[in-house]
Amino acid sequence: MAQLNYSDFYQVPDLKFDIKKLREDLDKVLKKKGFSSPKGVSHFGAIPLNQIPEDKDSTKGHNMRGVYWTIADESGKEVARDVPIEESKYTELVPEFENTYFKEVYKSLSKKFKLGRVRLLLKEPRSTLSWHKDPEPRLHIPIITNLGCSMVIENVAKHLPADGHVTITNNTKYHNFFNGGEQSRIHLVACVLENPFR
Repeated sequence: MAQLNYSDFYQVPDLKFDIKKLREDLDKVLKKKGFSSPKGVSHFGAIPLNQIPEDKDSTKGHNMRGVYWTIADESGKEVARDVPIEESKYTELVPEFENTYFKEVYKSLSKKFKLGRVRLLLKEPRSTLSWHKDPEPRLHIPIITNLGCSMVIENVAKHLPADGHVTITNNTKYHNFFNGGEQSRIHLVACVLENPFR
């Protein structure tokens, strides 16, 4: 059997966060944002941790997604979706995260990496995203997951456990993720502006 190539999944050495604290403060954030529980996510949700200073609109609408490319049908033609985002302008923590463990995580990550948008991304059970690619890699800290969740980059699937570790994924290649479990999948996800895969 051929060995799987995980080179597009880079687990950052010597960097780990307290999963218990992340989950405790996640519960508070979900209640504040109107998500009743990690099991109550409808389709796909995003909660921004940072914003463009003094620009509350930077956490709304198209700014929650940003540009990506997909192959939408059997023609095989690549098409762009949504709008480009000026990632480097996202430098201010959203005020409601001030008194949470997420502030400490955000500060630690910002010292180590050049980041764009940082969001909590929520995906409902038994669902997947489109096959697409992004302008930059993504940093993941899984908070709620299950063995039915995997990220797929090209032809390699990998489960990222919720154990406090940080993994950077090469989202500049075609990828998606699926949640085959019966609970929502919730990751802290950050855009990484200096590509470690080049």
